[in-house]
Amino acid sequence: MMLFPTPALFRRHVLAAAACAVVLAACGGGDDDDGPSPESQPAKATLAVLSTTDLHFNVRSYDYFKLAEDKSYGFERTATLVRAARKEFANTLLVDNGDTIQGTALADYEATVKTIPCTQQLSMYKAMGALSFDAGTLGNHEFNYGLPFLNQVLGGGMEVDGVDAKQKCAGNGYAAVLSNVYSSKTSKPLVQPYTILERTVVAKNADGKDVKLPIKIGVIGFTTPGIMNWDKRYLDGKVYTQGAVEAAQKYVPELRSKGANIVVALLHGGLDGADYSQTMENPGLYLSKVPGIDALVMGHQHSVFPDAAATPAFTQAGVDNKAGTVNGVPSVMPSSWGKALGVIQLPLAWDGKAWSVTKGASKSELRNILTGKDAAGKATYVDVDATIAPLIETQHQAAITYVKTPIGSTDFRMSTLFADVGDPGAIQLVNQAQRDYVAAYVQASLPQYKSLPVLSVSAPFKSGFQGAADYTDVAVGAMSISSAADLYLYPNTVYAVKVNGGDIKAWLEAAAKRFNQIDPAKTEEQQLISSFPGYNFDMFTTADVQYEIDVTQAVGGRIKNLTYLGKPIDVAQEFVIATNNYRATSGKSFIPKLDGSSAIWASPDANRDVVIGYVKQHPGITRSANGSAKSWRFAKVKTAGDVVFSSGVNALGVAQAALLPNVSLLAADDGLGKGTSKYKLDLSQ
Repeated sequence: MMLFPTPALFRRHVLAAAACAVVLAACGGGDDDDGPSPESQPAKATLAVLSTTDLHFNVRSYDYFKLAEDKSYGFERTATLVRAARKEFANTLLVDNGDTIQGTALADYEATVKTIPCTQQLSMYKAMGALSFDAGTLGNHEFNYGLPFLNQVLGGGMEVDGVDAKQKCAGNGYAAVLSNVYSSKTSKPLVQPYTILERTVVAKNADGKDVKLPIKIGVIGFTTPGIMNWDKRYLDGKVYTQGAVEAAQKYVPELRSKGANIVVALLHGGLDGADYSQTMENPGLYLSKVPGIDALVMGHQHSVFPDAAATPAFTQAGVDNKAGTVNGVPSVMPSSWGKALGVIQLPLAWDGKAWSVTKGASKSELRNILTGKDAAGKATYVDVDATIAPLIETQHQAAITYVKTPIGSTDFRMSTLFADVGDPGAIQLVNQAQRDYVAAYVQASLPQYKSLPVLSVSAPFKSGFQGAADYTDVAVGAMSISSAADLYLYPNTVYAVKVNGGDIKAWLEAAAKRFNQIDPAKTEEQQLISSFPGYNFDMFTTADVQYEIDVTQAVGGRIKNLTYLGKPIDVAQEFVIATNNYRATSGKSFIPKLDGSSAIWASPDANRDVVIGYVKQHPGITRSANGSAKSWRFAKVKTAGDVVFSSGVNALGVAQAALLPNVSLLAADDGLGKGTSKYKLDLSQ
């Protein structure tokens, strides 16, 4: 049990005992010398604000979809960084910035499959409890499972329609704060808007001696107002939101009036240079300008700040990646999934009566679990904190069993073995799921785009680069959550972009870089596939869009006979395209608009979760409905020599089942040492 001492406790003869009972102070001996009390003398200290964000229930370094360890993320490694920081700094505050309770199969298992009882903590919270978090806020994904569940896992007491406010449960184990979401029933914050933590800090007086002094730390939280769109089915009519700036202007002065010496703001949002509005998703630039905020923890964007890269993610006016400040306020955004720990060192000065932050002397940094590379060039990571895994082992194994259970079935082998030559088998389902998901949102929440056609593009993410095992390959029969996830390899989120017909053609031209230029007159073999990655080979898979790829032409002049609904596409007609966050924001090499500027919706949901949800809604997957819609083919041309490519061994039957008669086997071993075979593509058919 933590004690939160009052100032009356801080007398010379009881100082040491009180300090041992609180989290921020190291235990030490008392001072029985006569003279002025330590509280009356000037002193200096450093408070290290340690932060996590967007953990997304990644307790373990484990991918439940691949059913394998993944050392590149996981709270059990972040915990190692936390313990190291606590040894380094005498005074620490540990906070979490939200999007904590959703994101893995383990999260879904505890929320919807076998809901944890009221008496039991979520596994994520149980793991965090081993590190004794001081406070945290709520992200948008905290609302994904509805308000009754949120009320339960936070311990109960939430005054909102549809929730038993009298329920008392195990809770999360730390102060949950959120200032800009209000109950429609009470017009009060859904949870406490802030907390004031009464702690003890170890400081140095003018003589360089250690002294222990009381401090009041205010922690306030904010989330993105986007929750009202993303979880409308759970929240509409029950809660409402306020802009982060407006909430801060209301509550930060209140925190100060109640004696908070410093204020730490937890913003589940990031940085956006657009004009401020109360519904702004990433208002960090503007929140930092509210007087009275001493430190800012950001998140939601799954990015990093400060960003030491040559081309940092955030370059808006007021953002200083070197100093780690936003409009002069020391700030961090510690990535996601436990990949990094945010550390803000706040220098504090005690004038004998109160604490203040020494402006301009702070230090903001990220400490990554990635430590470098070994002699073989393989990435290395910090060791796991061995105390974490045993805490959740039973639930961890239950989640593994869960992802192995069927959610549907398929009557055909869904693979990317021949996606490069026209088989939509493993691509179409992804496109269907993305398209339906975005179309539903547009109709419900984006009335200005209701009249626009919604299409979807996706790519064969596993296309043989790593060898024979590097193909999506879902067998006929039962489909599990893990097999559905095989259809979508990466942890991207769904984005919707608005483009026109001319943009679509240019986009497809860029994707066609996947192929080498073929000379029809050459008699020697020519390799069809270039070094352009398969995960960039975006394609449509719908009868509504038809086009040819002429690989005899140079890059930029390959897309022929592009039609929409049977007519040549109108270059000016506008479309909404479902894609992923990576392509929508980092696809300038495709078309300039894919720099984030054309995005009309940044969904909070992962693409593969959308695919899994689609399979659950359409459990009987068939080739006719979900794997045979070919939007594109190669332009016909007769070549003097063979056009060849590599794919899996003994896989010709997959091409034949996909009705690709122009594919034949040339050699069982293509000689590349990757366990793949050589196939011929007859471009004349």
